[in-house]
Order: sequence, then structure tokens, then C-alpha cells
Amino acid sequence: MSRAALLVLADGRFPAGGHAHSGGAEAAVQAGRITSAAGLEDFCRGRLHTSGLVAAATAAAAVLGVDPSALDAAADARTPSPALRLAARKLGRQLTRAARATWPSGELDALAREFPKGAHQPVVLGLAARAAGLSPQDAAHCAAYESVSGPASATVRLLALDPFDATAVLARLAPELDRVADRAVEAARRVAREGVDALPAASAPLLEIGAEAHAARGVRLFAS
Repeated sequence: MSRAALLVLADGRFPAGGHAHSGGAEAAVQAGRITSAAGLEDFCRGRLHTSGLVAAATAAAAVLGVDPSALDAAADARTPSPALRLAARKLGRQLTRAARATWPSGELDALAREFPKGAHQPVVLGLAARAAGLSPQDAAHCAAYESVSGPASATVRLLALDPFDATAVLARLAPELDRVADRAVEAARRVAREGVDALPAASAPLLEIGAEAHAARGVRLFAS
């Protein structure tokens, strides 16, 4: 197992398309829910424990060899917002392209054929981690980190927030991120034994509502 592969996969410069998405931060800024580093921390904490947990468990389950088609259907069922489902599949398609070029894999090739418009991003992330020789814990950490690092980076641009303050938010959330990754792996092991109904279904209604409002805006900085 290569820890360097985890750094490559989690690197914000990995060409997986995440830079074009704010993870709901743009809608939260527009609604006045994020106005400072403190608001960003609250937002990221909420996202980490809801959609972040679901994404981390889904990715970890994919590493464990759970059927990606079943995981994709479960991810769809846990994403009520059509705008968020579309964003997840766009990100999944871009990640599939990048991962296939970086870690050639028959499983990734099969996923690309089955989902030409993209599978849900956490499913692809898990298969990419599997192809890179990473563990379920690695995939869960990567997904959980993405759930907060994207909004933090976007808020720097949206609010001209001091990058040091945004980075400090991520550092303060690190212990919680570890706990969420641990919970995600435990859930993924249950999924491997019991089926995809064992995946967490933590909801974040404001993220869903914000995503729909954001998609309807004529002018926006980020795709989602």
C-alpha cells in the first residue's frame, strides 16, 4: 500500500474537477449562513457529519468490493436534490477519467462503460482508491476531507476570507474528520455483510435546498 497514492488522490490539484464546485458554500454565502471563518466552521462541521459521512462510507464500501451499481443506486436514494445528483455524477465522470489515466483498472473501465454520464463521485473515489492499492480507511479519510476542504477553498474566493483562517478551520476539524472516517469504515463493513441498506442516510436539508436555489441562479461562480 502506498501512502503517496493517498496524497495524490486527495491533492486538490488532482484533475478531478472539484475546483469548479463549492460543496454548497456558494449558496450558503448567498443566503448569509457563511459570513466569516466561524460560519465556515459551522457549515463544514454540518457537512462533514451528514453528506461527508455518507460519501466516506460509500467510498470505503467500494474499496471493500461492494457492487458499485448497488452503491450508486444507494447514493442516488440518499441525494434528494436533482442538482446535487447531477453534480455528483459530473464529478464522478471527471474523476473516472483522471483515475483511469493514473491507475488503470478493469473495474474503473467497467464503471465507465456502465455509467457513461458518470457514477456518483464517492463510488468512483472508492474504486480509484482500490485501484491505487489503498485501504477503506484511506478512502473514507479522502472523502471526508473533500467534504470540508472544497467549501473552505471556495469560501476564500467567495468572501475574500484569509486563507490562513480557512486552513485553521480545517485543522480544528481534523479530530472530528478522523472520527467520521472511523464511523464510515464501520458502516462500510456492515454494508459488505448486510447490503447497501446499511449505508448511513444522514440528511442535510439546507444543502439540498441550497443546491436547488443555486442551480436556478443565472450568475454563479461555482457549478454547485
